[in-house]
Amino acid sequence: MSTSSSGTTSSAFVVALDVGGTSMKGGLVSETGAVLLSERRPTPRADGPEAVVTAISDFISHLASAGDGTPRGVGLAVPGLVSESAAIYAANLGWHDVPATNFTTLDIPVMLGHDVRTGGLAESILGAGRGLSDFLFLPIGTGIAGASIIRGEPYGGSSGWAGEIGHTPVFPDGEQCACGQFGCLETYASAASVGRRYSQRAGLEGVKAEQVVTSDDPIAIEVWDEAVEALSLALATYTLLLDPSVIVLGGGLAEAGPALFDPVRTRLVKRLAFREAPPLIPAALGVDAGMLGAALLGWRAAGRPELGPDWTVDVRSAPLVS
Repeated sequence: MSTSSSGTTSSAFVVALDVGGTSMKGGLVSETGAVLLSERRPTPRADGPEAVVTAISDFISHLASAGDGTPRGVGLAVPGLVSESAAIYAANLGWHDVPATNFTTLDIPVMLGHDVRTGGLAESILGAGRGLSDFLFLPIGTGIAGASIIRGEPYGGSSGWAGEIGHTPVFPDGEQCACGQFGCLETYASAASVGRRYSQRAGLEGVKAEQVVTSDDPIAIEVWDEAVEALSLALATYTLLLDPSVIVLGGGLAEAGPALFDPVRTRLVKRLAFREAPPLIPAALGVDAGMLGAALLGWRAAGRPELGPDWTVDVRSAPLVS
């Protein structure tokens, strides 16, 4: 897959946008999978939900204007509770019941997807999950959420809340999570939590997860051990419930490599005494997963759901998220 930061194209294309709480990554993607343009902009979350919607619309218009002609469709990956036609709720962005059409002034079809499930869709069709019908995609970054890929498609559940594995209570008497529950996986094993928990215990400020993972400080070792334990507990439960063929670990923390994969794999094997543990493998698409998944949604909105399986993807690895 070719990429560029500027220029125009005469190919048929869609606008793809991955909206995060901090930044938005957008691009133009052709029907052959070429990323014709790729740009980033900050997400103005502090300015309120209406400002975020306006910023998304402006970004889409900007991207569309770089192409030669009108985009065939728009795909948007957004956080929170999502349907294909509306962003129903996102706590970190503050919006409620925003129709998909509100995100653009262009008169073209738009399809929304949950950010993590959209990344899981991309990993399923283009990345580490190619050829697999059932697997878990678990990006571990500032927070933790999962995408259950079942029969080749992300599973949203009865109301769109499926995949909130980050709020599985792994230590029921543990620390309170920002969600209000106690002992959530995210409170112990997200990159943000690993850095926060070490900083608090060590009496320091602003320590990054990467520093904790590579430190031989006894406090860092203890914090990292608790993160690994929490992950192994959550993944054992998931495995026993849904029997995934593999578990794909992504997000910034997965860039820790063997420091994450080896101890989690060892503990997962021990927790599954009567069955084999599924393989743990790294995600393939890095920080591009959300945007590439959004491109697939854009082409689905345009009536081309068959596109994707024969795309050739060339992506950069994700940096460690702190």
